[in-house]
Amino acid sequence: MMQTLIVMVKEPRPGRVKTRLGRDIGPTAAAWWFRHQTRQLLRRVADPRWQVILAVAPDRAGLQSRVWPAQIPRWPQGRGDLGQRMGRVLAGAPPGPACVIGADIPGIRAHHIARAFAALGRNDAVFGPAPDGGYWLVGLKRNTSAPRSLFRDVRWSSEHALADTIAGLPGRRIALVDTLRDVDTARDLPMTTPRARDT
Repeated sequence: MMQTLIVMVKEPRPGRVKTRLGRDIGPTAAAWWFRHQTRQLLRRVADPRWQVILAVAPDRAGLQSRVWPAQIPRWPQGRGDLGQRMGRVLAGAPPGPACVIGADIPGIRAHHIARAFAALGRNDAVFGPAPDGGYWLVGLKRNTSAPRSLFRDVRWSSEHALADTIAGLPGRRIALVDTLRDVDTARDLPMTTPRARDT
């Protein structure tokens, strides 16, 4: 069955994206960073083994934006908190394994995504942990098998996000793959920005 990789993205408008980073380096610089980071990420994760789909926000502007490659399909994220939006795009994925990632993790490469899909061959769900207690990837072996409780009562943007989400999958086989760091503040930039030879 088709493997689907969904990338959650926001249109890179100053003051609307990476606001914590924007407080450190300015909203325009933060939007510029996110725009170029997203472009690089999409190049790195493109792979014939899976289909890439962009889940965009805000819905109308994201669907019409010229920022991202036109050939990549786009879906609106819709309303709600992060969990509601991720649940919606996972439920809308084609039958088969599906993974969702954010666009603000410079360390992601195609081999990380391949490892996550491979883990779904033996497990019901997979997570890519982040050092802060959150996660950069969530995947399900069958997108239709997610319980309604999956993203309920998750303390987003906290050290409890991963544990809370796993608690919403009682009795399921869960795999953890590589730990990667996202960029929230300027302090995250030096250790995560890829060197020229890695891009």
